[in-house]
Amino acid sequence: MSKRKALVTGCCGFIGSALVHSLLESGWDVEGVDDTSAGTLTSLNDLSLSVVPAPLLHVYKSQEKKPNSFLVINGDFTHENVLDRIKEGCYDVIFHLAAYPDVAKSIELPVETHENNVFKTIVLLHASVGAVERVVFASSAAVYGNADATHEDNPYAEPASPYGWQKLHCENYASLFGKQYNLDIVCLRYFNVFGPGQIGNTVVAAWCNALRDGIAVRSDGDGSQSRDFCYVDNVVDATILAANYVGCFAGRSYNVGTGISISNNEILSYLQRKYPAMQVQTSDWRQGDIMHSSADITRIQQELKYEVGVGFHEGLEKTLKWWGLD
Repeated sequence: MSKRKALVTGCCGFIGSALVHSLLESGWDVEGVDDTSAGTLTSLNDLSLSVVPAPLLHVYKSQEKKPNSFLVINGDFTHENVLDRIKEGCYDVIFHLAAYPDVAKSIELPVETHENNVFKTIVLLHASVGAVERVVFASSAAVYGNADATHEDNPYAEPASPYGWQKLHCENYASLFGKQYNLDIVCLRYFNVFGPGQIGNTVVAAWCNALRDGIAVRSDGDGSQSRDFCYVDNVVDATILAANYVGCFAGRSYNVGTGISISNNEILSYLQRKYPAMQVQTSDWRQGDIMHSSADITRIQQELKYEVGVGFHEGLEKTLKWWGLD
């Protein structure tokens, strides 16, 4: 039986690189594309890489692939050479993770982030019609805004940021492409992913970075906001389950989380007990932030047999160890 072939957009990012490693370990034939505007090739350093700029992809195609090497197409996932590769039927599944996921950036740059997160996604979906078996789309809990209920079929509250609206627009297009173009797409609403390899201004990563550098951690508002923090291995497992599902999704959405919410204050208290010298600096509320989120994971548990393999505190300890803080 031949290996299933996959393209991972955003392959150098935090979740993308973790997904690439897991797919390869599971025996998939995987290629990736990333413009490295957010992710870096260092996240794939342990792999035998062949890095080809997107404009030179036609040259690579004429060469023999190196054994056991992972191809990284360095460039925009909507570059014509990448789209041609998709249309030629080179992939069975496309994992579309590439995006500008920063809420604050979407508020500052709504037009630019909309073009990247929505318009380019439509371009990718259109190229996939008739060429791939399935697209697994990385959506976000941000589509719920400040809604109290997070069941996938509940009416939406308004997303609290352009980023949330952008992901919601993509989900609507996923449903349309399923009905109009017979393209099988599944939308996974990731809830607050964290884990080793993550950098940036998300809560866990930012606090780990501050602890490592010996500076005060920043607490926004009064710290009462809570999130469903989902360890990255759980998210990767759910993503591969969706790819392997036998049936047709046609734009169906699933929450990917733990079903358990924890507040910033609870995490701070845990870290302060572990690191008594830790200092906390209170800051203003972040624009566009929601107060509380918790995933209703009933659907994904029942239909995809998803299980939460790593709980928050176990994941936090693994993350602290990666940062050299154990």
